[in-house]
Amino acid sequence: MTVATAKGVKHGLLFEGADWDFQTLQNIHDACQDIGIGELGLDVYPNQIEVITSEQMLDAYSSTGMPLFYRHWSFGKHFAHHEAFYRGGYRDLAYEIVINSSPCISYLMEENTATMQTLVIAHAAFGHNHFFKNNYLFKLWTDAEGILDYLGFAKGYISQCEEKYGEIAVERTLDAAHALMSHGVHRHAGKVKLNLREEQKREQERRLHEEQMFDDLWRTVPAGKAASASDADFERRRAALGLPQDNLLYFLEKSAPRLAPWQREILRIVRHVAQYFHPQRQTKVMNEGTATYVHYRIMNRLHERGQLSDGNYLEFLKSHANVVFQPTYDDPRFSGFNPYALGFAMMQDIERIVTQPTAEDLAWFPDIAGRGDAMTVLRGIWADYRDESFIAQFLSPHLIRQLRLFHLFDDPEQEEGILVSAIHDERGYRRIRRQLAREYDIGWTDPSIEVVDVDLAGDRRLLVHHRVTNGWQLEEKDTRHVLQQLADLWGYDVLLQEIDGEDDVLTEYHAYPRGKLTAA
Repeated sequence: MTVATAKGVKHGLLFEGADWDFQTLQNIHDACQDIGIGELGLDVYPNQIEVITSEQMLDAYSSTGMPLFYRHWSFGKHFAHHEAFYRGGYRDLAYEIVINSSPCISYLMEENTATMQTLVIAHAAFGHNHFFKNNYLFKLWTDAEGILDYLGFAKGYISQCEEKYGEIAVERTLDAAHALMSHGVHRHAGKVKLNLREEQKREQERRLHEEQMFDDLWRTVPAGKAASASDADFERRRAALGLPQDNLLYFLEKSAPRLAPWQREILRIVRHVAQYFHPQRQTKVMNEGTATYVHYRIMNRLHERGQLSDGNYLEFLKSHANVVFQPTYDDPRFSGFNPYALGFAMMQDIERIVTQPTAEDLAWFPDIAGRGDAMTVLRGIWADYRDESFIAQFLSPHLIRQLRLFHLFDDPEQEEGILVSAIHDERGYRRIRRQLAREYDIGWTDPSIEVVDVDLAGDRRLLVHHRVTNGWQLEEKDTRHVLQQLADLWGYDVLLQEIDGEDDVLTEYHAYPRGKLTAA
């Protein structure tokens, strides 16, 4: 069956109804590619599309979406949690999972209808794929060509450790490493980009070299309180330890006195996985907004070309509306901003500013307003921004009004209670935009924790600082749990001090190792 389009070009329907087969998926991919690359100018990694069952999708959920991963009890816990909600009808599964790799792997659930498979391919295989390949954070911090090989190496290495040193010892090391995972990333540019394929090849060579350097460092440390050394010697050793250091896993991997070589390699593996996900934490709104905007453009174009029937198009619109639904602040379902909704709304608004600007747009966005070519502008934005800077630069007064955004201020030092601190005027627009952007800045939302000193000549106690901002102190229960894991890895006492802007100590937490980490 063929349908004539407005341009007179005939295209056959890609499918009819809900059923599909693998040839249909190939035809869908090719049609999406024709629009995504040929018309939208997307630049993507080669695509690898895999169809999986709902149980396999649950399993992928539980292991952070990675196709190859080592075993850990927490993954089984997450699997049971997600399965209970899914089987009980309280939660749906994602239609897809996409992996930042080359080739870019998109997992499609076999239960999806043909329309949903089309939506998923457009969303993941072209929208996310383009963002992964072109955004500067992913270029700076991830190795798409090497991640799959590295995950295979990591899985095999940890399995070998379990056989050689025992599952309990490996599990305890992984437990401690996972507790510190969010503090196991390099946050600043300037570090050498990882080559994950080389990482696995150099594992043995690197381990032997680091053992030698590590032994030399601790061999020169004075033993006992009676020992003396010059301040210069202490500063030299402190510099050798790389202090201060906010990448806790990196510090422990390099400097923890009692870790075995295989434990250091496990810390390195967990650290590399954390670094892989670090750009995704900073681009949730942009990444999902890009993929949603791309799938919306492709699906509409398929319908215009007569490759998607009216019935299937209505099915798509219903699903798309659910994806971008944003509950209001007083709705029981509200849990913050839906990144799909906010990201998609901003992409559409930028398209409007570029193609149909108002006088207000020309004043607020002189660099892009009225340029006419929306895709060129959007591709540049997708490459050069992260969530915080994207919102700070491109959230418009028009969209603030459309979304009915406002800013509340609750100062515990004031008796007036909660105040509306920004209204819809120029000053208010800027304040709302600035405050919303800050909510996506991990430098603002994540606690600032770093190792600042080690008592090298005494009891080797580790001193860790948390720099308190806006009066936000750490939650005590979680702090004590994570600090215990840090002490177990370090092998000696750990002192955490919460420091305010005047360098005054607000709170102190102590943790003591529970014995050798490798003990059964």
